[in-house]
Amino acid sequence: MKELSKEFRKQSRRLTYTEVFNMNGKIPPQATDIEESVLGALLLDQNAITNAIDILRPEYFYEPNHELIYRAVTALFRDGNPVDLLSVADQLKKDGEFEKVGGLNKLVSLTNRITSAAHIEYHVRILSEKYIQRELIRVSTETLHDSYDDTIDVLGLLDKTETKFLEINDSSFKSDFHSMDILLANTLKEIEANQNSQDDSMGVVTGFNDLDARTGGFQKGTLLILAARPAMGKTALALTMARNMAVDFHKPVAIFSLEMTATELMSRLIAAESGIEAKKFKLKGELQDWEKEQLRKKTNALAHAPMYIDDNPGLTIFELRAKCRRLKQKYDIQMIFIDYLQLMSGGEMIKNGGNREQEISYISRQLKALSKEIGVPIMALSQLSRAVETRGGSKRPQLSDLRESGAIEQDADMVMFVYRPSYYGIDVENGMSTEGLAKLIIAKHRSGEPGDVNLRFVEKFVRFENMHDSFQTPETLILNSQMNKESNNTLEKDESVPF
Repeated sequence: MKELSKEFRKQSRRLTYTEVFNMNGKIPPQATDIEESVLGALLLDQNAITNAIDILRPEYFYEPNHELIYRAVTALFRDGNPVDLLSVADQLKKDGEFEKVGGLNKLVSLTNRITSAAHIEYHVRILSEKYIQRELIRVSTETLHDSYDDTIDVLGLLDKTETKFLEINDSSFKSDFHSMDILLANTLKEIEANQNSQDDSMGVVTGFNDLDARTGGFQKGTLLILAARPAMGKTALALTMARNMAVDFHKPVAIFSLEMTATELMSRLIAAESGIEAKKFKLKGELQDWEKEQLRKKTNALAHAPMYIDDNPGLTIFELRAKCRRLKQKYDIQMIFIDYLQLMSGGEMIKNGGNREQEISYISRQLKALSKEIGVPIMALSQLSRAVETRGGSKRPQLSDLRESGAIEQDADMVMFVYRPSYYGIDVENGMSTEGLAKLIIAKHRSGEPGDVNLRFVEKFVRFENMHDSFQTPETLILNSQMNKESNNTLEKDESVPF
C-alpha cells in the first residue's frame, strides 16, 4: 500500500484501468470467455439482440476488441439493419476497426463458440457483475488517490465518491425505459394498494385537512417551496407539518435548520404541543406547578417521535445529499425540511466562480435531483424579496417575488406562500375578520390546481391549525376538568337521576 501511495503522488492525471490494476499487481475481474459467448449469440440469433440490447452495455466488456464488436452490433440494430457475421464485418470496416479486432477470423471464431443463445440474459448478468467489481476497484483507487491531495475539498470528495458508487448500482441494474405493459401493471397495483389503504391520501399528509384534500399529500420525488417574508410564520408552519407527520402519522422526517438551533426548534415544538408560551421557558420562576405537569404530560409524544434535526449552519449541498442518503437508509425518512434555501452553500460552485444567483439555481436543481434519487418529498423554505412590502394593495406574494433566482420556480413541483393579512394591518377581508387568519397560497402546483388554503395561526404558541379545529389552552383544560368533577359529584348526590 505504501508503494502504491508513492506511485500515486507521482501521477498528475487520473489513472487508467490498466495503470490501476498494474499497480495493484493483480488480474482485474473479467470473464472474456463469457464475453465471446455473448457476442457469438448476438451474431447468430436476432432474438438474442432483442433480449439483451437494453441490459447489455458496451462498458461491460473488459476486452477492448469485444467492446468494439458490440458497438458495431448496436449501431446496426439502432439503424434497423440486420445483424449477422457479414453485416457486422462491414460495419467494423466502416468504423475503421475491422483489422484491429482481428478481422473475419475473429468474428468466425466467436460464432463457433456458441450453439444456442438461450442463456444470454444469465451470461449478461455475469458480465455486469464483473464490471461492477472493476468499477468498485477503480472508484476506490481514485478516492485513495485524491485523498492524498490536500487541495481537494474533503466533503466534495466524499459526496463525489458516494455519487459514483450509486451510479455504479443505477447503471448496472436499472433499465433506461419501461415498457407500457410493465408500467400499467405496476401502476394498477399502486392504485389498488391506495384504494385498500387506510390512509386517505397517496402522499405524506400534513395534518391540515384542506391542504391534504387539495394535494393528496406530498408526493415522492417532488420539490416543494414554502416561501414568505420574515416573521410571517414559514418556520412555524414547516415545524407544525413535521410535528403532525412524525407524531400523528408516525412518518420519519428530517429537519435541516440553518437558521435556528435545534434547542430553539425544540422550544417551539414544546410550546406548540403544551400550549405554554415559549418565553416562559427562559425566565426563572415563570412556570407554575400545573404548567410543569403539563410539560411532562404533553411532551411525551415528542420524545418518541421519529423526527431528526440537524442544525449545522454551514450546510453545503454536498453534505445535505450525503446526510439524506444515510437518513433514508437508516431511518427510511419520508419527508425532508430545509430552513432555509438561501442559507445553503453550493460548496464547489463558489470556488468555480459562480455568482449567487447561479449558486441558488445549482442548489435548487440538486434538491430536485435528490428528491427523485431517494424518493422523498423535500420542502425547502425560501425568503421573498422586498417587492412584497413596496407593492400596494393586499401584499399577497406572487411567484416573481421569489428571491435571488427564477430557477426555484422552475425546478419546484409546488410553490406555496404564507400570507397573514393582519400582519399588514388588514383587519377585514371579504367581509370576514382576519384575526388569526393565515392563508397558504398555492401559487404553482404541477400536479393540480393552484388555490388558497385557510389556516389559523396561534401567534401566542407559534403554531398553525386547521381553521375549524378547537385548540384548548392548559387553563381551559384544567377548568373543564374541574367542572366535570363537580358535575359528577352533583350527579352522585342527586337521587332523582335515573342512572
